[in-house]
Amino acid sequence: MPANPALRDYLLTRRSVGLAFLQEPGPSAAELETLLTIATRVPDHGKITPWRLVIFAGEARRAAGEKLATIAAARYPGLDEPGLEIERNRFLPAPLTIGVISTPKPHPKVPEMEQLLSAGNVAFNLVHGAYALGYAASWVTRWFTFDAEAAAMLGAGPGEQFVGFVHIGTPGAAVEDRPRPALGEVVTRWDGGN
Repeated sequence: MPANPALRDYLLTRRSVGLAFLQEPGPSAAELETLLTIATRVPDHGKITPWRLVIFAGEARRAAGEKLATIAAARYPGLDEPGLEIERNRFLPAPLTIGVISTPKPHPKVPEMEQLLSAGNVAFNLVHGAYALGYAASWVTRWFTFDAEAAAMLGAGPGEQFVGFVHIGTPGAAVEDRPRPALGEVVTRWDGGN
């Protein structure tokens, strides 16, 4: 396979763009089809497809936020109106949010952790796919990723869990890079156990 300098340069500079900076336009129907195709080309030992996706677009974004605000108000009785408004806007202003759900399946050769990692790869491929199409993205988890009632309301079934939500849109501002770890702090070489 030949070297791909453009892909290399993208990977060396990729960074998330926060939800507040993602705006219209979002992907077209054809671009969304391409994006979903990119997202689902991930390692999947056993070909068991241990994940699925939920699309939040159009008015569904506001409706999901209203339901999150209702659940949050019940969970946190002291939550004030500004806090409830944050919940109402969880999927705004980004024109598209895709939830990625881990759907582990019993398999004699594919442990659940490996299946979860496959779902995580779907989420990251959504991010890469968004950039490949000229958009920006941010993969996040929030309290509702881990709250059973909220996750079920957003589409997770029994035995499933979200690995996160990928917000996608056109970047409304240039976002500065953040410091990255020095390789010497996170990379070691195995020396044979000596």
